Amino acid sequence: MSETRRPRAGADLVPTGPTVSFGFNLGKIADHGEDSDPILRDGPDLGLLAVFDGMGGAGGTVYETPDGPRSGAYLASRLARDVVEQRMLTLLVPDWNLKGEQAAVDLQRAVQAALQERLAELRAPKSGLRSRLLRALPTTMAMLALQRTQRGGTRWLAHALWSGDSRAYVFEPGGARQLSTDDLRDHSDAMTNLHRDSVVSNAMSADTDFHVNYRRVELEAPFLLLTATDGCFGYLPSPMHFEHLVLGALVEARSVAEWSQTVQDRVSAVTGDDAAMSVMAVGADLDELRTLYAPRVQELEQQFTTPIDDLARDVQRAEAELERLRQRQVEETRQLWARYQPGYELYLRAPAPVDPEPGSPAGPGSAAPEDAAGSGADGATANGSDPAATSAGAPAEPVEDGVTS
Repeated sequence: MSETRRPRAGADLVPTGPTVSFGFNLGKIADHGEDSDPILRDGPDLGLLAVFDGMGGAGGTVYETPDGPRSGAYLASRLARDVVEQRMLTLLVPDWNLKGEQAAVDLQRAVQAALQERLAELRAPKSGLRSRLLRALPTTMAMLALQRTQRGGTRWLAHALWSGDSRAYVFEPGGARQLSTDDLRDHSDAMTNLHRDSVVSNAMSADTDFHVNYRRVELEAPFLLLTATDGCFGYLPSPMHFEHLVLGALVEARSVAEWSQTVQDRVSAVTGDDAAMSVMAVGADLDELRTLYAPRVQELEQQFTTPIDDLARDVQRAEAELERLRQRQVEETRQLWARYQPGYELYLRAPAPVDPEPGSPAGPGSAAPEDAAGSGADGATANGSDPAATSAGAPAEPVEDGVTS
């Protein structure tokens, strides 16, 4: 969905309200995406935009519906969207400042009641699995409600209401400003949250308590308002890259439809999740917006995104070289071991000696028993002496009678 509106002839003396808007919902699986279509409504002095992200991990339970099997996350985001839009059309009026805190309580009660009623209708059997991470029909919400402070004026009140980690932003010519705070168990900044997978601590659901956060800011037109689920920003290297993705596409676009399509293409190229976004410009048409934000795009590239991207490429090259060196280390170590191994295993590789059989010589050089004792003349020693005659204590050889030696 996209739209651009131009002031009527003769109306240029009155500062314009919302002038350009678009929204989209990109599901990774057709007809099973867990983000709902965004809310996107506006009038001369009002604006309303919101996104809802069904939480597939916590709400992965599948229910049978007339439209076929649907996850709790799928059902929750769409039901919450419908309830919130209906309530806000009643609460947000041109001539009455929105009571933000009261609106937050009103939305919490209305959404929880609707989710509980829907859960009862589904008649799902109770799971025996107990976990803090499991919820019935869970979804996030990030919404911006816009009111002009004075009819025909350039100042606006932006009311941010949210639960979970979907985000609300204002993009001013001087930079992007996050208006919502991620509801995560581990509190940190937007950059840290990109690289640390923390658990959502507060989200709409049918079976757990939750609250709707509220913040109000006053803005001077022109500006851009934006709400987005984490599939839009959560897979980029930095928050600066998200701002550049949106504004870079704006500066290049020749129409609102082209701007929307370029943003969708660039989100789809990097995301690993469903992604929904709604965008609304106030106080300038498309040509004026391109001119207004072109210097910011150049600043982002020069000071933030290009240095980060250059470092990322350096790291990729270094990692590739490191991997090449690791492979070389393995191969050369293998070759050097092959040279060293034969000597190292010399005695490990030699044949083992064979044990002699009983009655066989004890070892090399051993003589047979009869050879050791000798027999007849063959028993003489090498020097010609008779071993028996020279043995100590041996008796003299007998002589004939009367004959002496």
